[in-house]
Amino acid sequence: MSTPRRCSGNACAQIFGLVLLSVGCWVGPVAAEPHGPDDRTRSADVERRRSRTVSLVQRFIGVPYLWGGESAEGFDCSGLVKYVYALAGIAMPHNVAQQYKYGVPVSRDELRPGDLVFFDELRHNGIYVGDGRFVHAGRSGGSVGVARLEDSWFKIRWFGARRLTAEGLSGAGADSRR
Repeated sequence: MSTPRRCSGNACAQIFGLVLLSVGCWVGPVAAEPHGPDDRTRSADVERRRSRTVSLVQRFIGVPYLWGGESAEGFDCSGLVKYVYALAGIAMPHNVAQQYKYGVPVSRDELRPGDLVFFDELRHNGIYVGDGRFVHAGRSGGSVGVARLEDSWFKIRWFGARRLTAEGLSGAGADSRR
């Protein structure tokens, strides 16, 4: 009875490599498992949700102003923003200064529908709907309505604007007094 021959180190490595190569060719390519949406997909999703806020916020024109309100029964300014963005699938806090931390800075001349606009040292905000107009919950005794950025009260109290983006949803935005 003869003893089995052992393969030398170099010969074994070559044979093993050929076996792996032939198995790989026989099995074919393996599809990579997706690990979640890529950045472009996520950005497009946030853009779609942000744009959707324009049609949503207009549904609430005429709803009474209610200090601390965040429902269709009544809104204050940050409650309206929180509620409308929640309907669009984006969670926001119920506080103007906290909402200002979300998104990226936008100058007044770069505003797009769905952007957030801020006034009066972060005491008031609304949702920009285009053509120099925004929807907001104005004041006690009033109701949700449309105002123009060029109206004197808003023009002199302009603070800044933010655009929600995939990158900016962390709430770590920088100051944007433009």
